[in-house]
Amino acid sequence: MNMQEEPIELINETGLRIDGRRLDEFRPIKMKVGILDKADGSAYIEQGKNRILVAVYGPREAHPKHIALPHRAVLRCRYHMAPFSTPERKSPAPSRREQELSKVIREALEPAVLSEYYPRTTIDLFIEVLQSDGGTRCAGITGASLALADAGIPMRGLVAATAVGKIAGQIALDLSDAEDKQGEADLPVAVMPKSNLVTLIQMDGTLTHEEFEKGFDIAVKTCHTIHEQQKAVLKERYLAIKEEVEEKSDKAKGEEE
Repeated sequence: MNMQEEPIELINETGLRIDGRRLDEFRPIKMKVGILDKADGSAYIEQGKNRILVAVYGPREAHPKHIALPHRAVLRCRYHMAPFSTPERKSPAPSRREQELSKVIREALEPAVLSEYYPRTTIDLFIEVLQSDGGTRCAGITGASLALADAGIPMRGLVAATAVGKIAGQIALDLSDAEDKQGEADLPVAVMPKSNLVTLIQMDGTLTHEEFEKGFDIAVKTCHTIHEQQKAVLKERYLAIKEEVEEKSDKAKGEEE
């Protein structure tokens, strides 16, 4: 017998949400790149209680060969939620929602990838949700963009994503799982800040024209903030690599002398 979740107070009398955030505040984000040795590129992202691992393989020869395109690489994406990622164990088999989100994420990233540089190849993207608490689609896009950059794949720019929603009649940024389930609307947005190109916009629920404009503006502004964090993470990674290479070079020179 399925028990429906009892409604909870999403916004208290002081205007704070159930996790203590203000309406315009997003959950803390931590990002790392280059954490998987066997992948061509990788990233790990924490956003609130979300934990997501991303791996990129390619560009590599298309297999099976009939999927190859003569003028560009084929970007393939697999979004998957681990059986232990939710309170109730989920089936390891891909669900219809996972297949849909795989397509959504791929389409959000395709405009950023300079796929014409690698005809007749594939770029495979694997997004594994280790722990889910709402907003994994957007966090997955943010992390996948970092993993593509870490793989050295030429891009027009990084893609950052977030979502706004409507809870208790008010527009709120970055909904948690409880807010998403009991809220009135959800508006995921992905942006390539370098060119101000919107690569994803979806909506579930109902918003007035004014609410939509307000929510969309908040989402775009937040994507720019996340983009700055993405750049900082990549810069930190490659400064560390540079220092390591220089250290090895200095050591080799010392041994020769």
